Amino acid sequence: MNVLIDTSIWSLALRRRSSRNAESAELAALVKEGRARLVGPIRQEVLSGIRAKQQFERLRLQLRSFPDLSVGTEDYERAAELFNACRTRGVQGDHMDFLICSIAVREDLDIYTTDKDFSNYAQHIPIRLYVPRAR
Repeated sequence: MNVLIDTSIWSLALRRRSSRNAESAELAALVKEGRARLVGPIRQEVLSGIRAKQQFERLRLQLRSFPDLSVGTEDYERAAELFNACRTRGVQGDHMDFLICSIAVREDLDIYTTDKDFSNYAQHIPIRLYVPRAR
């Protein structure tokens, strides 16, 4: 099963001074296995806010190894449906998060994230969260 890697995981692995953490190790394993997937909005989030041009270029080159999954009209429409489904149950969320959920549903991907909001969404919409292997 392939895995959509969320911004929180990429940031832990690529933007922190020390990338020695369980999330980074799991991401490295997924990359080595060819199971890690990326989508343009997550690429944009990871690269946003980097002040140093050298660091930006280094991250951009690292992420270029991962082609973006396509995003189409149906993904945006489904994202709105997922947003509405959660909102009617009192769960608020970010529009980008629901676009990520929509793509994960279409592509039948687990979502690897440390963002607790996705756990709330998963109670109301048909997404699967990736559970890291025990190390």
